[in-house]
Amino acid sequence: MAGRLGKLKLVEQKYVRQDIADFDIGDTVKMKVKVQEADKVRLHSWEGIVISRRGTGIKSTFTVRKITFGEGVEKTFPLHSPTIASLKVVSKGKVNRAKLFYLRDKTGKGARVESELAPEVPDVAPAAEAQAKAE
Repeated sequence: MAGRLGKLKLVEQKYVRQDIADFDIGDTVKMKVKVQEADKVRLHSWEGIVISRRGTGIKSTFTVRKITFGEGVEKTFPLHSPTIASLKVVSKGKVNRAKLFYLRDKTGKGARVESELAPEVPDVAPAAEAQAKAE
């Protein structure tokens, strides 16, 4: 039995993304998601609070909630999906729960999570652009 699980982990290992920022429940994340429209792919911005994470390894997912035009919108993403172009932590949240489903019932200021500014992490893309200009 353990032999099959080891082989499965080896196969999954090549699909695990290393470029995703480390984030926790309650953090506000800003991400760009690839969206297929007819014959082209565009990047769609999505920013919200991470209200849940589940699963391990390649099967792990996370749910992001945001308020758009007064309506709460939640979207669940596979963590290691190739449709996620970039993910950046905007602010770290201070929460005492593993799941923040109670935010669904809150509105306005009650739907906020106490936060602290995330440590400044340099973007990889601007550095690559600067190097390309230098050449």
